[in-house]
Amino acid sequence: MDAAFTAEQDEIRRTLRDLLAKHSGPGEVRAAVRTAEGHDPALWRRLAQELGLPGLALPEEYGGAGCTATELALACEETGRALLPSPLLATAVLTAPLIAALGTPAQRAALLPRIADGALTAALAVPGGSMAAALGLTADNRTGGWAGGGRAGGVQARQATGDGGWRLYGEADRVLDGHSAGLLLVAAHTGGYPRSRTLLFLVSAEAEGLTRTRLTSIDETRPLARVELRDTAAELLGPHEATDVCGALAATGRTAAAVLAAEAVGAAAGALARTVAYVKEREQFGRAIGSFQAVGHRLADLYVRVEAARSAAYYAAWDPAAGPLALAQALEAARTVAGEAVQLHGGIGFTWEHEAHLYVKRAAADELLFGPVHRLRDHAAGQAGLFGDVAADGPVHGVAV
Repeated sequence: MDAAFTAEQDEIRRTLRDLLAKHSGPGEVRAAVRTAEGHDPALWRRLAQELGLPGLALPEEYGGAGCTATELALACEETGRALLPSPLLATAVLTAPLIAALGTPAQRAALLPRIADGALTAALAVPGGSMAAALGLTADNRTGGWAGGGRAGGVQARQATGDGGWRLYGEADRVLDGHSAGLLLVAAHTGGYPRSRTLLFLVSAEAEGLTRTRLTSIDETRPLARVELRDTAAELLGPHEATDVCGALAATGRTAAAVLAAEAVGAAAGALARTVAYVKEREQFGRAIGSFQAVGHRLADLYVRVEAARSAAYYAAWDPAAGPLALAQALEAARTVAGEAVQLHGGIGFTWEHEAHLYVKRAAADELLFGPVHRLRDHAAGQAGLFGDVAADGPVHGVAV
């Protein structure tokens, strides 16, 4: 493995950092989250048209840049540093890979070029707000009940008589950017008990029977929505019902975890940089508080956490199998750094007017959406067989208890 970044990768990072430094400061972030879209549409168009951000990891044949998860992770590290509210995560990280992996040639040709140029945003809707379980990050998505079952829970799909189309009924909560996306990719249960299975369906934002409500969320830069479907027309993603949806979701989850880890590292690094700048300016007893040994030790510990999480995130971008563990480390680092940033900013760090609370909210919201940390690690350990099999009566085989 060559750990050095290429000139092109460094240029992606530098260009994006410079652009966001000018157009996504704390004031711009607060203004963007209060728009109807939950982000700045003009900035999103610029990111799409000038930098090709939503198509960074899409094949060139569909208008993308043909890059890898590493480039997308580097880009998201910079958006995380600025706490940029944008549909990038929902569209390019969670939804587009599933369309590329499972869609028919016609579906890919119709949707991916529009996603790549930023004209179409998309959101992944899974029932019960169970995104982490659906992506196989905290549980085996083939055996879990995250998608509902039978006639109870989740979103139900049935084939309409006559035209052979599909109709969806049910609702999904905590859909990231679900209120503004032009396309919804909905996980729905079908087949009843005998032929129970989960499929993915494409639903247009203009479909009849679709209601979308923006929810109040901890982190305004992560807008969430409730999606309600009442006999809503939908198109099956893929050529037939035998598509391995759970396998595709798990593969997407591993890559998404690596990208999310990089984004969380960016947020932690941003909080740390602002804290370091503050302690150099804030004076107490006639000297900057950053010169006090206790403060210096705390900052050094935070720096080590951030760099360790960054190394894990970069490795996971190269090998997505390490994504869930890297995500756990990055989420933990973001939570710790954000908490210490509030403490080291003193009284102003506890106020809503200061940007320190934005990092605290991002760390808390990400762990609720894609964690928690202990479940990410527990599932990864179980998949690796670190602790053997858990017996029905409790003891773990191969481990002294």
